[in-house]
Amino acid sequence: MGLMWKLLRKNVSRAQLVGFAVANLIGLSIVILAIQFYTDVKPVFNDEESFISKDFLIISKSVTTAGAIMGNSGAFTDAEVADLERQPWCRRVGRFVSSEYSTLAAMGVSQNNRRAMRTQFFFESIPSEFIDIDPDEWEFDPENPEVPVIVSRDYLSLYNFGFAAAQGLPRVSEGQAGNLPMSFTLSGNGHSDVMPGRIVGFSNRLNTIIVPEQFMRWSNDRYGDGRPQQPLRVALEVSRPGDVKIDEYMKEHNYEIAGDKMSSSKAYYFMTIIISIVIIVGVIISLLSFFVLMLSIYLLLQKNTRKLQDLLLLGYSPAQVSKPYRLMVISINATVLLVAILLMIVARVYYMDTLSQLGTKGGSLLPAIIVAVVIMAAITIGNLLAIRRKVAALWLHKS
Repeated sequence: MGLMWKLLRKNVSRAQLVGFAVANLIGLSIVILAIQFYTDVKPVFNDEESFISKDFLIISKSVTTAGAIMGNSGAFTDAEVADLERQPWCRRVGRFVSSEYSTLAAMGVSQNNRRAMRTQFFFESIPSEFIDIDPDEWEFDPENPEVPVIVSRDYLSLYNFGFAAAQGLPRVSEGQAGNLPMSFTLSGNGHSDVMPGRIVGFSNRLNTIIVPEQFMRWSNDRYGDGRPQQPLRVALEVSRPGDVKIDEYMKEHNYEIAGDKMSSSKAYYFMTIIISIVIIVGVIISLLSFFVLMLSIYLLLQKNTRKLQDLLLLGYSPAQVSKPYRLMVISINATVLLVAILLMIVARVYYMDTLSQLGTKGGSLLPAIIVAVVIMAAITIGNLLAIRRKVAALWLHKS
């Protein structure tokens, strides 16, 4: 092996091999650094609400002075909902259903004393497929009534920094809120009942109380007047939350998106596009470096054609003859892989100082490392197949 390599390495161009290694290192580093950056930044844009997917938007009609004077209810008609469903970026539409009766909500240490916070309120429900929550926590049994609710975080803040502070009551964290005493007095259609409630989640986007569809149907049948109603709000599952076409459609139809969901989605959408472009550039550089090495190997084999043929005539097998070139390719690619991963980790240390100030600890290194290994494995396999094919052609020509 040592003598064979001494014979064949005379025509090896170190400049070409270094050029391939540098180009491949740059391309691979760009790809895995972009992937790692995306993995680390993604938690910043993730909605902190686990029960409503980031692909869902809550929309309503804008309230205008003219509409208020004319008594416009602001409800969505069947035609408007159908038009939303026809949009290419819309996967499905869920209608909110409002309660048709009077609701008095009481929350505090005890609903039976004067220190409990009471307020007139109303319920809304949304199709269960739009709620990502444990089904066991999102059920209602009329025989054993307890109303599970998703509450706006504003109400917890109102209790902690308003009512609790004024009445000398203890503040309550979100983790304790599930055990916070809560009851609802439901009145209408000649009926009046008091039911216990239980908080199962909090929302930043919905300034309301969400209840299960099953409870809403039961309560509207019992306390409501039975009149059909159109939804005042709808939930959209969209394919690309930050798509500018969604924003254009909302402005054109005078619709509003709850919270700052659209702004964060736009930033996330454009960040995804930019990172995708960076990854494509890195892949192109890696592909070009692959062809550079392929060309170098073919030129090297071409220069050593006579020597290779002589070795084959002396009884060396094609595998033995090609072994020096295969080892050279594997060692170069392995070095590039390790250095690229090292550079990615070093760069990550620098930008994580900034990301940590945004409240994220970053993501796992595993996806970027797996991508790096897959890319280099593909390039290495392609190089080895090219060497095998060229030496096999010389073997057939010798035969």
